Amino acid sequence: MDQAPGSPQEPQEPQAEHGLPSCYRHPGRETGIRCTRCERPICTDCMVSASVGFQCPECIRTGSGTGHGPTANQPRTLAGGAVAAHPHLVTKILLVINIAVFIAAAASDRVVNELALIAQWPPAPFVPVDGVAEGQWYRLFTSMFLHQQVWHIAFNMLGLWWLGGPLEQALGRVRYLALYLLSGLAGSAFTYLIASPNQASLGASGAIFGLLGATAVLMRRLNYDMRPVIALLALNLLFTFTWSGIAWEAHVGGLIAGIAIAFGLVHAPREHRNLVQFGSCAAVFLAIAVTVLLRTASLT
Repeated sequence: MDQAPGSPQEPQEPQAEHGLPSCYRHPGRETGIRCTRCERPICTDCMVSASVGFQCPECIRTGSGTGHGPTANQPRTLAGGAVAAHPHLVTKILLVINIAVFIAAAASDRVVNELALIAQWPPAPFVPVDGVAEGQWYRLFTSMFLHQQVWHIAFNMLGLWWLGGPLEQALGRVRYLALYLLSGLAGSAFTYLIASPNQASLGASGAIFGLLGATAVLMRRLNYDMRPVIALLALNLLFTFTWSGIAWEAHVGGLIAGIAIAFGLVHAPREHRNLVQFGSCAAVFLAIAVTVLLRTASLT
């Protein structure tokens, strides 16, 4: 992971009387806004609108990304990742993969049989294919890209586009991809743990709910109005527990993982950013691995 740059100078943050920090350029002006590059507090007169959040005048002046000056002045995302020329590239690739697998599944039922998440296949007359408990752990991953109904993939891909693009831009490609994949795996692992062994499930919902949870964490970090994302989350949870045929376990597992990972990504202190971010992702992956191993042991 890339290390986020520090500012050329590190002045002490003035503290206002009521607990909020003061703008580093205008002592005495309380503010809850910070520069997304150097993280110093800035007031409304100093903040300059950027691709993600706001930046201070010094970072705008010294970190234009033109290739001149030291590497430390190159623009970084809020989470410390490199700012990409095409910030939605990973989201577009994930969309293409999901759509390609959907087309393949529509053409052949064998694709669904081979890629869907299931612990143990039931006896005849069903196709006798091994499940996760028999060693096909790859199903935890492949099921994240598998859909059968048009409405299912449509809802998930709309969610991926609306939530994924801004998150990829805010976090950077590597961190965003880690968030997506680990959230999806967490949803699969929780489904594997809770659902009936012969209940097959599929879809990117776990990953999408992870993005939704991460969006809430990011908006809170940037001090944005939380009401829209809370309303969206509540509506999705309502559908999760009231509509039939929905694997609620994947939604809940992905949501929890997304919140945990995003918190580590956007709240990691700059001096230990890489360590904290890697540790957050590793902790979630370890929890997934332990869950899968314990469930497998109980079924075999």
